[in-house]
Amino acid sequence: MSDDSNKAANAPEAAPVHNAEAKAMALLVLLVALVLGAVLYLMYARGAFEPTQRLVLTADDSEGVAVGMDVTFAGFPIGRVQRIELAADGKARILVDVPTHDAHWLRTSSIFTLEKSLVGGAKLRAFTGIPSDPALPPDAERALLVGDMAAEIPRLLQTAKDLLNNLAALTADESALGNSLRNVQGVTEKLNGPGGALGVLAGEDQKARELLRNANALVVKADSLVGNADKRVFGDKGLASDAQAAVQQLNALLADARTSLKKLDAVLVEAQAVGANTRAATEDLSALRAEVDANLRKVEQMINELNRKWPFKGSQPEVKLP
Repeated sequence: MSDDSNKAANAPEAAPVHNAEAKAMALLVLLVALVLGAVLYLMYARGAFEPTQRLVLTADDSEGVAVGMDVTFAGFPIGRVQRIELAADGKARILVDVPTHDAHWLRTSSIFTLEKSLVGGAKLRAFTGIPSDPALPPDAERALLVGDMAAEIPRLLQTAKDLLNNLAALTADESALGNSLRNVQGVTEKLNGPGGALGVLAGEDQKARELLRNANALVVKADSLVGNADKRVFGDKGLASDAQAAVQQLNALLADARTSLKKLDAVLVEAQAVGANTRAATEDLSALRAEVDANLRKVEQMINELNRKWPFKGSQPEVKLP
């Protein structure tokens, strides 16, 4: 009787424990389902279930490239690195999956670059210069062009060092630039000195003074020469007066020639009139000559007829016209 009473006493306590275990199990299953749903959604959002096209990029090394890295085109991700492997020739093979709906951006002439900047991570980029080229086929293999800014730093430092060395050589005391500056300073001092520009040209002060005296003498001679030329040309008996008189004489000669030409014109008019009369007389002479020739022919015919009919033709000579 005591055992039955104990079982009856423990029965209400076992029921709540079983309910709590069932609720915990249901909550755990719900949590697992939520996690799986979130994972599946993330995979779907990242294109895990989309059809893709494989692209293989080859490079000397895979430094800066990581699995899951995006390949961008015009700033938009169009592919993702799925695997990196080492080829038999020692080069790195980067396997990229490109969604089918984004594969039309890649052409046979497209190029792919890996840009390594000083700040931030590396970037895989695709460039298509001619969109009308044929589409890039699946499993195409292309070379990856790598641009590393960090690799350019030693060359830039060496270039800067060479530039500083050249600048130091140019600004040294015994350099060509220093000598040129000293020469320019000396020329400037001479220009500011008593001799001025003549001192720079002559070199020494004494030579500069001699050159200045010679220049003054030349100026005086030039002034006297100009004065003499003025007198000879524009004086009372100068060339200008003679030229003016010659012009006046030439005007008189031209007036005489104009008068002579007028007389010659009158003579030519009279000669034309005489020529016209002579032409008319010549025409009359031609007609008269024609009439005389006709009369002579008639007389000749008459004489011939008389000679033919004359009874003493054999003893008398023939009558002939002169």
